[in-house]
Amino acid sequence: MTFPELETKRLNLVEITEKNQEAYFSIMSLDSVTKYYGMESLQKIEQAAEIIQSFRSGYESKRSMRWGITLKETGAFIGTAGLNNLQVRQKKAEIGFEIHPDYWRSGYTTEAVLAVINHAFEELQLFRIGAVTFLENRASFSLLEKLGFTKEGILRGYIFQNGVSHDTNVYSLLRHEWQDTVPSARSTESRN
Repeated sequence: MTFPELETKRLNLVEITEKNQEAYFSIMSLDSVTKYYGMESLQKIEQAAEIIQSFRSGYESKRSMRWGITLKETGAFIGTAGLNNLQVRQKKAEIGFEIHPDYWRSGYTTEAVLAVINHAFEELQLFRIGAVTFLENRASFSLLEKLGFTKEGILRGYIFQNGVSHDTNVYSLLRHEWQDTVPSARSTESRN
């Protein structure tokens, strides 16, 4: 089963493999990245290896898809974006993403997320993409709102992290809303 690669103007979205282990660890070991992520910062590189293996297992079992975000210009691995809780038969998934702080506010996250959403609706034929964000994570929910997601409400005590249960916002985007509001996003290209 060949993992689908996605391409945007500045990025390649690729399968995450063992060769990305150190770069992935360097991102997920940062408290600034995991603060609103729903998991604690990685402490050992072996944890990164386990998560990368889980990405492959999730793809093979059709439960998730996670792409590594790499810069076309340099090949640098700067983050990931993907679909969690993927249920193709039920036509739904949740989107998630993170990027190294050195690349925040560059538009890379938006570019990558657009490509993933486009793949989900056009290639996987999903009907709904959900998203869950910490109430305090303004950067994430601002990005979701910019892309046309609708806030549905608050999930009380939904994510347990660092010894505390946190309330979260829940957002969704439906296929027809995507087609109506973000036509330019479909210009991203897929390549196998």
